[in-house]
Amino acid sequence: MERIRQALSGISGILAAPFDADGALAPKRLTPIIDRAIGAGVDILVANGNTGEFYGLDEAEARRFCESVVEQVAGRVPLFAGIGRGIMEAERAARHAKAAGADALMIHQTPDPFVAPRGYEEYVKRVVGAGDGLPAMLYLRNDAIGTEAIARLTSIEGVAGVKWATPNPMNLAKAIAASPEDVIWVGGLAEVWAPALCAVGAKGFTSGLINIWPERSVAIRDALAAGDYAQANSLIADMRVFEDIRAEEMGGTNVTGVKAALALQGIDCGAVRPPGAWPLTAAQQQRLKNFMAANGLI
Repeated sequence: MERIRQALSGISGILAAPFDADGALAPKRLTPIIDRAIGAGVDILVANGNTGEFYGLDEAEARRFCESVVEQVAGRVPLFAGIGRGIMEAERAARHAKAAGADALMIHQTPDPFVAPRGYEEYVKRVVGAGDGLPAMLYLRNDAIGTEAIARLTSIEGVAGVKWATPNPMNLAKAIAASPEDVIWVGGLAEVWAPALCAVGAKGFTSGLINIWPERSVAIRDALAAGDYAQANSLIADMRVFEDIRAEEMGGTNVTGVKAALALQGIDCGAVRPPGAWPLTAAQQQRLKNFMAANGLI
């Protein structure tokens, strides 16, 4: 558990899900991405995150993705397996992650339209239980469940951290104050929000940028760890175009930007599955190409 908590204080890198020309999952295409990220110093890698098109994969594909990434990471950094959807599938996925050799779980916040805070608490308890000892990071995209409910969730045995993915730093501060001290809070809105969330108590942050430029993510991590917010913000300013493109079309170009950037680097991870956007528009593609060229990434 201590190794996981220490790693959560750094970068949680969310891996893209590669597809071949026929649209089939092709996880071995991740090898150069994984090796580059680990070599740069990324602390955690995550399979079946949202940048990994979790909701576009079927259950068998999600299992295969987890298995392949465990094999490719080979214990070099902790590997978190994304878990979610219906409770029965989530329990099966947690058991599979344990058997496959994942180090921890990342529990997606269920998108079910009828979610009671106490029902979600039961959901987390069951998923953590199915993981049979694997530590868990909760992925909170909606803090409307309230501080009291979040504090109960973080008090569940086995919950090591929370990926906070809402642009509400003051709510994060309240949740941290109400929750156990050993829970590690992770800024879940990537590099651009990392300074604001770290300023109120987050330790680490998540990143899709690690797929294409892990060295920049690591430099931002190190600047924040040293309390050098001016340096962190300067480093973020130089990569913000990438995140701006990913945020367009109601966030529907989030994965599109990553895969298009990888293609410019000669790493073919295929198309984005609907309902994500594919490909980028001509204007978006040109902005991305200019960004990549200006930063020596192509």
